[in-house]
Amino acid sequence: MYTIISGTNRPGSNTIKIANQYKELLAAKGIEAEMVSLENLDVSTRNEGIRALENRLLADTEKFIFISPEYNGSIPGVLKSLIDSTDINRVWAGKKALLTGVSTGRAGNLRGMEHLTGILHYVKMMVHHNKLPISVVNVLLNLDGSIKDEPTLAAIDQQLNEFIAF
Repeated sequence: MYTIISGTNRPGSNTIKIANQYKELLAAKGIEAEMVSLENLDVSTRNEGIRALENRLLADTEKFIFISPEYNGSIPGVLKSLIDSTDINRVWAGKKALLTGVSTGRAGNLRGMEHLTGILHYVKMMVHHNKLPISVVNVLLNLDGSIKDEPTLAAIDQQLNEFIAF
């Protein structure tokens, strides 16, 4: 099972648009993926909502795709809080992760993906080597939120093919 995590709680973010694009691209490859949006999820403590998400989805997921925007040169605190609020051994340990960074700047959250890699290694996840930085995301999207840039779509396609085989 694949789960895509949109790593911000900002409503209508570019991050959720990219996450939806990943879901569609996986579907075109015959792979169904679940989506987790942090928009209305209380990740401040280990609560009933977190436990329900673990039981319904996270514990059974084998491969996670993290789409993370750049927040002050790193990842959003809400994404880190999600990881901290879960049962690490049950949800993350021994599973696989793919990372994509999103930013309106020129670095595509490279630094944040490295921070997230360290966190995921600490919780015993295997992180795929092909971490994709998507820079100037606001220029790459159509009005409907889909990616219009062909080289970016080709890079995502290659990244997904590698992750499927990982």
